[in-house]
Amino acid sequence: MDIAIIGLPQSGKTTVFDALTRGQSSATGSGGPGAQMRVGVVKVPDPRVGVLAEMYEPKKLVYPEIKYLDLPGQEDSGPYRGIGGRNRNILQEVDAYLMVLRAFNDPGVHNPLGGVDPGRDLANMLSELALSDLEVLERALERLDDSIKKSKAQERPVRVRQLEAARMVKERLEEGVPLRRQELTSSQAEFLTDFQLLTAKPIIVAFNTGESGPAPDLSKLDIDPAEAASLGQVSLCGKLEADLATMTGEEETLFRQELGVEEPATERVIRASYETLGLVSFLTIGDDEVRAWSVPHGLAAQKAAGTIHTDFYRGFIRAEVIPYDDLVRCGSIAQGRKEGVLRSEGKTYPVQDGDVIDFLINV
Repeated sequence: MDIAIIGLPQSGKTTVFDALTRGQSSATGSGGPGAQMRVGVVKVPDPRVGVLAEMYEPKKLVYPEIKYLDLPGQEDSGPYRGIGGRNRNILQEVDAYLMVLRAFNDPGVHNPLGGVDPGRDLANMLSELALSDLEVLERALERLDDSIKKSKAQERPVRVRQLEAARMVKERLEEGVPLRRQELTSSQAEFLTDFQLLTAKPIIVAFNTGESGPAPDLSKLDIDPAEAASLGQVSLCGKLEADLATMTGEEETLFRQELGVEEPATERVIRASYETLGLVSFLTIGDDEVRAWSVPHGLAAQKAAGTIHTDFYRGFIRAEVIPYDDLVRCGSIAQGRKEGVLRSEGKTYPVQDGDVIDFLINV
């Protein structure tokens, strides 16, 4: 999973990036000429992998990973930099956005927009995403209208439906409804995928707070309740978490206990990301490896098999499934079979969090 970290100037987005990646990152110029985008990879902790490793003693353990991208700022002088322009290609490719909102007061850190106002900043950033999409749709409508005039009679009905879909989405965007909240038919959604609209992406709001005081909440901001409900949220003190990330494990644990912030921000952000994107983890076991795989909740078993290898999708026969808790209680797959908790499921079985699955395939 790839997540782009975005934020207004002086929001602390790079500090949050350092906290999440614990300072372990690399720089790349892919953000544009002369720009440096930083990339850091974080493993998703899952204690179930460790427990299964004790049971099966595999050669290696494999955890899901999240790649965080800290986008460079824009070169233009507009007040809301880092959202569009040359960064758009990057924003189109990632799976979600972590939108950092400044919620801390620090006279030593200039705020170009004046006082601290997370609600204002959130509205501005969401507006920038929508404006970027409106520009894309405006050009798309011109091309579609032109293609209808030039197309053959038998091709026109499809082009007309595409034009109507693009026009509908544009009108809803102008009304303040992002693509992720719009109801589309499967054919409309498939057609619009080619445009890679930014407002289709899930968003996790990260309130970057001070070291004390109540954390903000989306429900308390002056924004549309429907919009607030569509966003994930998490609060963290980026500066504190970045400082703690530089300590040794024992030092960090002691400081966290003294400060009363025992759960690292990395874990809180990962949990919020999984909840917002609707992700779960299934597990596979074997002598070579014990591994957790992240997939959308309820993904069909055959498609889940395809995340391991395309051959697993093509050759899928069935999935032998046992819930993690039942496997640990039984102590082995064989005992789970005896107790009737190991099930054979077909290709449409919706995968659940904690399923331990053995895919049987025809090779």
